[in-house]
Amino acid sequence: MHYRKLGNSDLTVSEIALGSWLTYGAGVEKTQAIACVHKALELGITLIDTSNIYGRGTAETLLGEALQGVPRSSYVLATKLFFPMTATDRGLSRAQIQKQLDASLKRLKTDYVDLYQCHRYDPETPLQETMEALTEAVISGKTRYIGFSEWPVDKIKASESVGLSTVGNYSCMQPHSHHCRRNPACISRTWFRTWNLYQHKHYQHLCHLL
Repeated sequence: MHYRKLGNSDLTVSEIALGSWLTYGAGVEKTQAIACVHKALELGITLIDTSNIYGRGTAETLLGEALQGVPRSSYVLATKLFFPMTATDRGLSRAQIQKQLDASLKRLKTDYVDLYQCHRYDPETPLQETMEALTEAVISGKTRYIGFSEWPVDKIKASESVGLSTVGNYSCMQPHSHHCRRNPACISRTWFRTWNLYQHKHYQHLCHLL
């Protein structure tokens, strides 16, 4: 297994990640799913990606069970929010970020995630509210970094402006390359904030079509 730093962060991750969409808590039987997680860890995979919407929380619940007894510092845990969890719970408002992050942590049986991502852009919530709430999540210790998944480039740039003026500076990280392959015209970049990171990092275009 090969490892690399995740962008400019201090997170070291395996180059292969273990995902959980349409599998854990849904399409794969429980004992097989847990065995798969343990085998992935045995093979050196350290980056585990999930989302609250995967199985409406069941993927996170399965991972929380599978990772019990595994040293927390031995893997990097990433989850997301945005899509509807109920008829009234969706989006990136301050209230939803607080509520959904707490719910994810409970299902995952952990005090923090390493990466908390906005699964899509929320046009119904002011960007400043979203960024401030994400910053509060970092300051609280509930997530180490925050990021974006499939956000328009102009919104990512706008979030940097909000970050620089109201919530501190952000570090540009490597994107999900498969997003680029799906639509080269829509470059997806990921931005993160870490505890005590106040030195601004210039844009780094790390989106390469592999």
